[in-house]
Amino acid sequence: MAQAQTRMTRQRTVILEELRKTKSHPTADELYGLVRQRLPRISLGTVYRNLDFLADNGTIRRLEASGSTKRFDGDISAHQHVRCVSCGRIGDVMPPMPEPSVDGLEVPGFQTVFSARVEFDGLCEDCAALAATGRQ
Repeated sequence: MAQAQTRMTRQRTVILEELRKTKSHPTADELYGLVRQRLPRISLGTVYRNLDFLADNGTIRRLEASGSTKRFDGDISAHQHVRCVSCGRIGDVMPPMPEPSVDGLEVPGFQTVFSARVEFDGLCEDCAALAATGRQ
């Protein structure tokens, strides 16, 4: 039974292929639109479940910023991200900067701190251009 839950189904394969084709770090809804071009009968719930499965087993990354919509990244190599504070666009920061260490970190009320991430905030070129033309 466990094998059926972990096998790479056709739907899972298409979702992963479409995610890896894009560098935009799409939301589940955005990816659903792409996947439906190949699998017209797939449901949004199926896309969400498969994205969660792929993220939970480390095949893809789930990007979650405080208060933001979850986005997904098909590139699991070591790298960080920058988020446009205006439109929410996500970009890759390459080459990666050193990962923050949690070794020896003690936080009152927490048994264990097991990971940390760095995310940068910025303004994408499109939003910067809009802001510049708005000032003139």
